[in-house]
Amino acid sequence: MIVVMGAAGATGGATLRSLAARAAPGAPVRALSRDPARLAAALDPHTRARTAVHPADAADPGSLRTAFRGAQQLFLTMANSPDQVRYELNAIEAAVDCGVQHVVKVSAPAAEPDSPVAVSRGHHLIEERLRSTGITTTVLRPYAFMQKLLLLAPGIAAAGVVHGATGGARCNYVDVRDVGDAAAEVLTRPEAAGGTYPLTGGRAFSHPELAALLGELLGRPIRYLDLGPSGLKAHLVGRAGMPDWLATHVVEIQQLAVDREEMPDGTFHRLTGRAPRTLGAFLGENLHRFR
Repeated sequence: MIVVMGAAGATGGATLRSLAARAAPGAPVRALSRDPARLAAALDPHTRARTAVHPADAADPGSLRTAFRGAQQLFLTMANSPDQVRYELNAIEAAVDCGVQHVVKVSAPAAEPDSPVAVSRGHHLIEERLRSTGITTTVLRPYAFMQKLLLLAPGIAAAGVVHGATGGARCNYVDVRDVGDAAAEVLTRPEAAGGTYPLTGGRAFSHPELAALLGELLGRPIRYLDLGPSGLKAHLVGRAGMPDWLATHVVEIQQLAVDREEMPDGTFHRLTGRAPRTLGAFLGENLHRFR
């Protein structure tokens, strides 16, 4: 039995679909949600036929213990939030209580005790607690999701501008569907369990290169406007309506790319046997959002 937390999110949903593609109907995959009816309705028919949807709330340890009963593996991903550490630690304690044998945690590239990214410091704390349990621990370290670029689409469509604070530094991007495929590999291949896997696309892009690629695909000029860290935060809060903590997180991630050179990593190819999806292909699939 594989339990998937965060099943209604992008990473959890991608993992469910990838597991369903490998499984026969009735396969033991249990997806958790605070609103199970809504989650079940959102699943495609193929995935729904291969997934049992159960109620659970990460803020309620009792509901987690009920949902984890009989499970051997846990896929743990939660949305970045001020409560993320508390919620994931709740899940780990429930996993210990229920005898879960393998946990796959979605973490971050710079999950270090002194990371300049606050969310990554939280991931470090969660990883340390998970490893201290003695449960077999697999850590996925994806870089920036290509899907997050869709948040920029309205502004790009309206003004033809990509805003950022990275100068010419390159950023790694990974398609969340590839993260789901990597998760399915380590959940279904015992020999792959227990590792730490950085996940990137096949090429890192600077913001000017991203703007140029979008312009080429759209057939019109797209430019990059560097606002600097303080200017980008003000833009994200004032114009994009982001909560302060999330705008701070975006700025910290971009500054990390400036301070530490990001290069593509071949781990995904070694794990799955295929090349990762490309940024150009992803943008091409979603080009209507940028028009």
